[in-house]
Amino acid sequence: MPVHLCEREPRVPAERLLAELVPPPRFADVGFDSYRPAPDQPSQQRAVDTLRGFAASLGAAPRRRRWFGGRTREAEPGGVYLDGGYGVGKTHLLASLWHAAPGPRLFATFVELTHLVGALGFHDAVRALSSYVLVCVDEFELDDPGDTVLVSTLLARLREAGVRLAATSNTLPGRLGEGRFATDDFLREIQGLSAHFEPVRIEGEDYRHRGLPEAPPAPDLPTVRRAADRPGASLDHFVDLCRHLAQLHPSRYGALLDGVEVVCLEDVRTVEDQAVALRLVVLADRLYDRDLPVVASGVTFDRLFAPPLLEGGYRKKYHRAVSRLVALAREGAALA
Repeated sequence: MPVHLCEREPRVPAERLLAELVPPPRFADVGFDSYRPAPDQPSQQRAVDTLRGFAASLGAAPRRRRWFGGRTREAEPGGVYLDGGYGVGKTHLLASLWHAAPGPRLFATFVELTHLVGALGFHDAVRALSSYVLVCVDEFELDDPGDTVLVSTLLARLREAGVRLAATSNTLPGRLGEGRFATDDFLREIQGLSAHFEPVRIEGEDYRHRGLPEAPPAPDLPTVRRAADRPGASLDHFVDLCRHLAQLHPSRYGALLDGVEVVCLEDVRTVEDQAVALRLVVLADRLYDRDLPVVASGVTFDRLFAPPLLEGGYRKKYHRAVSRLVALAREGAALA
């Protein structure tokens, strides 16, 4: 019998939340040596060299540089910010830095970091992370002022505790297509924290997809139910799952998938409500992190989000979720 995600209500202790904030499986074994700088893009090799030096400085007592008037500052940067287009290897390099770092360190997407704060509370999150050597934040989001201030304040408290930082960011929604570098946007949005970051620019061909990927045809309901007969499969009605997600904190979505090897859904429908859509974005990320095939009847995933959502301020999130779900649906089609 398949399991039903709607019947699961996982409890996730703080220790597990922190332990799971590591590079996703696709970057579990990367390193600086496995990054292949393009010969015609010298900034890529410079980025590797800069991050190697940054990694080597972690865990050591900070060197001080004297300013005029007797003031001092750290000789090494408190943080590095990796900027470049889609496909130039920012996440690969950020994960490589995490792997090279000594002692306790954390790797989280911006959304995962906000969920951690929501689950633990701000002060407990600061307390839990203040002993870390390094905190890496992938895809720092600049399109939600409230969350941007929250995470910036968290990182400022961690810097005060001596934690070193590394980040990549997205492009502001209204700026898509204007260019692939976002350093100015990032430094402006994080305000007082910007002085701690050294920008590392990574040139290269931008592989950003301009449209939604074409989804494979959706299987019929009998096909979905046959796929759900295999060991490790889950089976839920799409509407029931959406309602269940509303009852769970997003930090628990990963635990919801424990032991699941393929996710089967009945009657996927186009979503118009933004709250529902954003919860599905988080679930799509957790599915993609675990590389779980999805077999789903109903509308195809390129029609999951209503057009007004795809044109709004969170459209980049929705495009990413569609891209990931389509990839997982292709894997599911091979099973079905």
